[in-house]
Amino acid sequence: MYLTQSLRRMAQIAPDRLATVDGTDRRTWAQVTDRTARLAGGLAGLGVGQGDRVAILALNSARYMEAYFAIPWIGAAVVPFNTRWTLEELSYGLNDARPDVLMVDAQFLPMLPDLRRRYPGLRHVIFLNSSRAPDPGLPADVLDYEDLVARSRPAPVLPVPGETMAAICYTGGTTGLSKGVMLSHLAIWASSVALSTDYADLASEGTIFLHAMPLFHSGGSGVLFATTIAGGIHIFHPGFDPKAILQTIQDEKVTHTQLVPTMVRMVLDQPDFDSFDVSTLKTLIYGAAPMTQAQISETAAKLPHVGLQQGYGQTEMAPYISSLLPRHHKDPTKLRSAGVAGLCTDIIVADDAQRELPRGEVGEVLVRGPQMMLGYWEKPEETAKAMVGGWIRTGDAGFMDEDGFVFLIDRLKDMIVTGGENVYSTEVENAVALHPAVASCVVIGVPSDKWGEQVHAIVIARKDHAATPDEIIVHCRQHISGYKVPRSVEFRTDPFPVSGAGKILKREIRKLYWEGRETSLA
Repeated sequence: MYLTQSLRRMAQIAPDRLATVDGTDRRTWAQVTDRTARLAGGLAGLGVGQGDRVAILALNSARYMEAYFAIPWIGAAVVPFNTRWTLEELSYGLNDARPDVLMVDAQFLPMLPDLRRRYPGLRHVIFLNSSRAPDPGLPADVLDYEDLVARSRPAPVLPVPGETMAAICYTGGTTGLSKGVMLSHLAIWASSVALSTDYADLASEGTIFLHAMPLFHSGGSGVLFATTIAGGIHIFHPGFDPKAILQTIQDEKVTHTQLVPTMVRMVLDQPDFDSFDVSTLKTLIYGAAPMTQAQISETAAKLPHVGLQQGYGQTEMAPYISSLLPRHHKDPTKLRSAGVAGLCTDIIVADDAQRELPRGEVGEVLVRGPQMMLGYWEKPEETAKAMVGGWIRTGDAGFMDEDGFVFLIDRLKDMIVTGGENVYSTEVENAVALHPAVASCVVIGVPSDKWGEQVHAIVIARKDHAATPDEIIVHCRQHISGYKVPRSVEFRTDPFPVSGAGKILKREIRKLYWEGRETSLA
């Protein structure tokens, strides 16, 4: 079992077929595979071998894809760093994972002196240059990616057992220091095979996938591997620009892409949206954060020819857990669900003793399968808390209906306890979002002398729409029980803080209200 098989297979059966598009660079499967093998040879020449770690700090590119395959090619592990991390967070990641080599692109090259000073163990730095970013004049101690590839001999692929670690992917760190999730070759392969099978039409001939999600995120890398298994064409965007996304869909005749709900909103809100031809787009995958029913309806109305598909996953599952297929979106009773278990995945809803609950009862979602993580890097206590009795505890509260659809109520840590009643913030957010003036909203618990916590909604209004707090509260009373209705509403214009994967950082928002008070923000 080894992760690179899908890449080498494509070079064998379709060597001259287009594989990657990155700006002006267009390469076939034979070219990509040869470059990957040469990069693997170059890394081996630098002393990288089985069990070593190679970190990547870069925006999306075809070279990022080559590195993702080249590192496990020789039995080493990829450590993709969040491009939104601060210097402090990057220093933590380097000292935690202790990579021998760091790959950076032009955007992060200026940080290199500080990173070297904070992590003296770095032996080599490779400039992961892109056709979009000309050589800025490299320091003498930085290797050029293209030079390394050109002068290196292809390395023989190292067959490794499936349980060999292929990557250390860091969690979002919204509840404290990030944890390095150790993923094996088998885990990433199983998740990718399941994605290529379950994701609508992904494995069909002619797939052209636009990678707008960051590749450091397991959701972004997951569809990278799945698209390779399917033999689709990879189109890379270095960052997220809504207008550029639409232009690329039109120019490259993109059939599939993956966006988080905030990205979907920004694309659909482009003033000249209707001037772009997006008729080739067949499937829009959304995930990493829930999409409200109101936004699903709006997206379906603007893109009536596109199949919507939700993906639910966690880094600890490499990351695929379940999906809500396009045909499921036609059933209004299932729209609020995270779909059904994906290929390779077992899901149960359990009580605190990890006993499965009857259908319809709320508990914690537990998952297992061959895509399970090996554990958290050098954190045995954290691993023991997360992996119990052969299951991974997701930390998500939810229930399963009689048809096997999983409904996620909330993150357990985001549940609001008000007056002794449990209120799940996502349920309230869905109700708030149905108001026509609401573009986006967050619901949290804020301090209350009477109730302990009270439900508080923070709303970003749509352009040219207006509403008052009282109007939002009255609106919510039509959709949810009285104890769940926000007792206070505020409006803001600044975007909500988000992680690199596009998840709203509720912990950062709650801090503003709980400063100096005794409560758990974990």
